[in-house]
Amino acid sequence: MFAYGCLTAMVLMAVACSPRRIPPMSVTDMMEDRVMLDGVLLKCNRDPAKARGDTDCQNARIAVERLASKQVDPAQEAKRQEEFERSREQLRLIEDKRRAEEEAKKPKVDVYNMPVVPVEATPPSNDPQSPKGSQTAIVGQTKP
Repeated sequence: MFAYGCLTAMVLMAVACSPRRIPPMSVTDMMEDRVMLDGVLLKCNRDPAKARGDTDCQNARIAVERLASKQVDPAQEAKRQEEFERSREQLRLIEDKRRAEEEAKKPKVDVYNMPVVPVEATPPSNDPQSPKGSQTAIVGQTKP
């Protein structure tokens, strides 16, 4: 009975300590994360014998094929870029117009023509301990 208990405990510890199997990445996950796709392809190219049966390598190859088939021709890309630039220019004009309207509503302040406001000096304090301009003494000397 004791031997069966020890054997069961050892089997449970071995199962608990074994690393979990990481499920293979899907093709769509690899298509979205290009860095991971490059890493998997690098690993697969290092060990081609292991890569034939590896699910990650197969999914990576499928992802590369799908990404390659999604390439667009230069004419469509140029047309899309032209539409983007046109819409960006329209948006810029709208924002400039809005900004000009807001600035027109605010009164302009010309700092060079503003009136000068005199600044009053602080009144002298009546504290007998504070030195006055003519009564400053140098430390270490006595007053004659």
